[in-house]
Formats: sequence, C-alpha cells, structure tokens
Amino acid sequence: MKTFLWTAIALVSCLAAQAQTTIPAQAEGIVKRGIAYAKANGMEKLFQQVNQGDGIFHVGKGSELFLFVYDQQGVMKAFGFNSVEFVGKHRLDVKDSDGKLFVREIVKVAQTKGNGWVDYKFTNPVTNKVEPKTTYVEMFNDLIFCCGIYKK
Repeated sequence: MKTFLWTAIALVSCLAAQAQTTIPAQAEGIVKRGIAYAKANGMEKLFQQVNQGDGIFHVGKGSELFLFVYDQQGVMKAFGFNSVEFVGKHRLDVKDSDGKLFVREIVKVAQTKGNGWVDYKFTNPVTNKVEPKTTYVEMFNDLIFCCGIYKK
C-alpha cells in the first residue's frame, strides 16, 4: 500500500510540474503564432484579429491566455482582452500594485535581449483579483509581442 501511495504522489508531482511548463510554452506559442500571422497577413490584420477579443490568439476559458502588442514607446497597439480600455494608450509609466514600472521592463527586455520574461502583478480578468503574472515578450518589426500567464 505504501508503494502505491508513493507512486501516486510521484505521478501527481510529475503532472503538476508538466502543467507548469506547458503554460509558459503556450504563452510563447501564442507570441510565435502572432508573429507568423503578422508576417503572412500584415500588422493591420493582426491588430484586428487580436482586438476582437476572442479567436485564434486566445486560449482557455475566459481568455486566460491572449496576445497583446506594444510599440517601443509603450503604446498599446493590440490587446486581446478589453481592447477599448487599452489600445492606443501610452502605458510606459503604468505601475503594478508594488510600484513596478512593468511596461518599461517589457520594452527594455525586448530592446536589449530580443525576447524574455517579465514578472509583475496585474488584475486577472478571470478572477478580477490582482495576481502575480509573468509575460513572455518578443520583438518583431519594431513591435513587442506579448502573452502573459498568471502564476498559481
């Protein structure tokens, strides 16, 4: 019986670890798909597709994962969840609940590294609570493509 219990615990631990690595891979995948779509269809069609609020750049119930795009001055060009509130807005000086200038960091990571991850806190549109978030960012064509995940 003890062997079964330890096997079950090990299996659950492996599945939990796999789930944690799958979601970051999904966020990166959405960014890569967005870049590929922009290359094939142009930026305006990409922005239209993202800003409609659901569709090919959204994954999960309540759009847990979605694409968003900044220019290098921190202006939101496309946002896959409530685009009316954010698109066209200059967000470089927006702070999270801890005072972190996270959009500045997103721009810096994209400009200096080309891609990477940025941690900050943001309101989760599914739970309506401020939660820790990490966002994958990648520079393409002078724009910064992003997809974030909420840390559990």
